[in-house]
Amino acid sequence: MALNGNGCCWVQERILSGNGCGVFLTPRSRSSTAILPLKSTALSFSSSFQFQGFVVDRKQSSSSIQTAAVRHLVGSVTKTQGLRFAVVVARFNEIVTKPLLEGALDTFRKYSVNEEDIDVVWVPGSFEIGIVAERLGKSRNYHAILCIGAVIRGDTTHYDAVASSVASGVLSAGLNSGVPCIFGVLTCENMDQALNRAGGKSGNKGAECALTAVS
Repeated sequence: MALNGNGCCWVQERILSGNGCGVFLTPRSRSSTAILPLKSTALSFSSSFQFQGFVVDRKQSSSSIQTAAVRHLVGSVTKTQGLRFAVVVARFNEIVTKPLLEGALDTFRKYSVNEEDIDVVWVPGSFEIGIVAERLGKSRNYHAILCIGAVIRGDTTHYDAVASSVASGVLSAGLNSGVPCIFGVLTCENMDQALNRAGGKSGNKGAECALTAVS
């Protein structure tokens, strides 16, 4: 847009058609040009364009953005009074699952969870964890359910079937009950990997699950 000495406003209009596009200059009087007040926007920008030797600069500015306050919901590991937890533990591969359980219980004690607020339920194997966790969640007696087990690869494809079913079962338990079901089932290639994650050099995954449940 350009302004000439006669008080006329030349407006650049771009018309698109099926044959191409053209640029035309259309004279408009200053009196017919309405200037609307700018609303407060979230942008501040300046731009310029050139047409047949004329350079037009445009600049708009606005005040700072007015946005609603963002809420952050973060769990607390210091307010454990009144929280109740259940731990579902697989007895199969107990040499691994028992240290995982001990790590979880030790973490609960460190964060001042009362022992009477913790129930431990033993199941035959990891495959049975999901159904028991779902029933415990639906009882509405617990704020979170820890699911602890160990699935170790063997010589057959049994490992793949069990590992996949256990993961799906724990997920379904949480979705169907509405209570968080924390996945603490180790799926390892060999026994060394499992023991390293049950209090060995890779830490204790049971303790990590307990901390997740508290937070």
